[in-house]
Amino acid sequence: MTDEDIQRGIEGDPDARNTDAAFWRNARIVAPLRKRPVTLRLDADLLSWFRLKRGYQTEINAVLRAYMAAHRGKRSAGLRKRAARRLGAAAE
Repeated sequence: MTDEDIQRGIEGDPDARNTDAAFWRNARIVAPLRKRPVTLRLDADLLSWFRLKRGYQTEINAVLRAYMAAHRGKRSAGLRKRAARRLGAAAE
């Protein structure tokens, strides 16, 4: 594939946008959340199923994150405040 082929592909992609100086002037660097090692007891068959796929720990994290997002509004404000305080203390 030539540079010209790549350029034509970019120009033909409706999701590709030019990133000019104005775009980068307002851009922010956002660091990903740090992962912390934990000990977690899981059913053996559940763990075996996840381990069939490469990157299973990342997959478990994604499943838990999706669950959290789906249930975020169902938690009481008090629980959210306590969790935020714990996360803030852990970051220090």
